[in-house]
Amino acid sequence: MHSLPLFHRLTGQPVIVVGEGDMAAAKARLVERAGGRVVGADDADARLAFVALDEPETMVAALKSRGVLVNVADRPDLCDFTLPSILDRDPVLVAVSTGGASAGLAKMLRLRLEAFLPASLGALALALQQARAAMRQRWPDAAERRHALDAALAEGAVLDPLDPQAADRVGEWLEQGGTSTGQIVEIVLTSDDPDDLTLRQARWLGGADAVLHDRAIASEILARCRADAVRLPLAAAPPEGARLTVILRRG
Repeated sequence: MHSLPLFHRLTGQPVIVVGEGDMAAAKARLVERAGGRVVGADDADARLAFVALDEPETMVAALKSRGVLVNVADRPDLCDFTLPSILDRDPVLVAVSTGGASAGLAKMLRLRLEAFLPASLGALALALQQARAAMRQRWPDAAERRHALDAALAEGAVLDPLDPQAADRVGEWLEQGGTSTGQIVEIVLTSDDPDDLTLRQARWLGGADAVLHDRAIASEILARCRADAVRLPLAAAPPEGARLTVILRRG
């Protein structure tokens, strides 16, 4: 992973935009859309800057000497951070980045996702936010609450994010008190390349509470597991309470 993706809150914060023309104007609009204040290069309180100049080196050096993090148009080698292509389903944000390798590729991927992800995603996120207190009351244990929500948001389930009507069913789901049951699945790998995983296998890895694996399993495969999943050698037993355990074996 070449970068750590972060979502930075800009509401009311000064952000430097230096340059002229369409590129600088686009950066300024984006800053304002995120709630930030566009300021000049001499603003001492700003900690982020966008530079769109034909010869940016001198400006970039001056900003970086003050501890400002800089994004430079068309110069990924000078960037402290890159700007992803953004899909906005407020409050859901999906960011696609190539780390500056190809903005065109990031844009086309985002456009494909635009057609795939429904406009109702934002409404579903807001409905779940409003139901947070009710969910805590019904499932006081955090792990049980997460398992119930994972089951409800699964493909084809009552709150499937790709279902345009899912937001309207949050209240009904809470009343019925959805539950999830334990499951153990086994994946026999055909290679160490994560691109050879099927979509179903990738979903299992991404949702597993525990992963039991051969010690020789490639790190690239294990990187597809959920970050907080328990990872154990194959001889170990799944932890108590695990709702989805994946067994990884080499073919």
